[in-house]
Amino acid sequence: MLNIGCHLSVSKGFYNMGKNALKINANTFQFFTRNPRGSKAKEIDPKDIEKLLKLIKDNNFAVLLAHAPYTLNPCSTNEENRLFAMKIIADDLARMEYLPNNLYNFHPGNHMGQGADKAIEYIITMLNTILKPEQTTIVLLETMSGKGTEIGRTFEELKRIIDGVELKEKIGVCLDTCHVFAAGYDIVNDLDNVLDEFDQIIGLDKLYAIHLNDSMKPFKSYKDRHEKIGQGFIGLEAITQIINHPKLRNLPFFLETPNDLKGYAEEISLLKNLYKDFN
Repeated sequence: MLNIGCHLSVSKGFYNMGKNALKINANTFQFFTRNPRGSKAKEIDPKDIEKLLKLIKDNNFAVLLAHAPYTLNPCSTNEENRLFAMKIIADDLARMEYLPNNLYNFHPGNHMGQGADKAIEYIITMLNTILKPEQTTIVLLETMSGKGTEIGRTFEELKRIIDGVELKEKIGVCLDTCHVFAAGYDIVNDLDNVLDEFDQIIGLDKLYAIHLNDSMKPFKSYKDRHEKIGQGFIGLEAITQIINHPKLRNLPFFLETPNDLKGYAEEISLLKNLYKDFN
């Protein structure tokens, strides 16, 4: 079975997200933990969470993926900004325990001219400060497109962060198809070798989720511009190979394409028809 969902708004509550997922024939979803362009978080309603957890269990949902705000920069040159990112992510992880045994994704950040070495050091320090042995959430580093001074454009940079994390069982990777394509990993013509490279550098056991997006920009553009499935430079044939690849097909896929709920329903239907169920 294809485990697929999309990004849904938490503004009307967690249970509502679950209902919307079912409406579009999804069996998982991604959500922002708080305002994606700010820091304000919706107050958690335990009864709302309880209803969602029952819906998830009753409908055999795959693992859920929470996403940190875009505005956080854990490796900023500004100490106040780094401490703010640490505070928000730590609070998010505490809140995630209302939804145990799920995933939390964040962008590693921008080094802002200080260089990757110092930035990676800051990210590792943050993770070693906030990750706890008792937490049930796996924290994921997202692969990035390489625009500006982004950390995470290469598998090697992500590997260096993971190597520095003490609680390695709490850390993993979310691979974004648009981002890696833009960063210079040819998932269209050379998917097998890209996955082999990932496995050799990071290890496929550390790959927990896929952001499934087409790309508005061409290969190696270093531009983060998501496109609807089959309408970009990655294309439907390559995306079909991705969802059916034996090393990827059992992972959860999360659409972040420029869509409304109806558009997501159409993409999910399309992808389910392209998925080869060997069970």
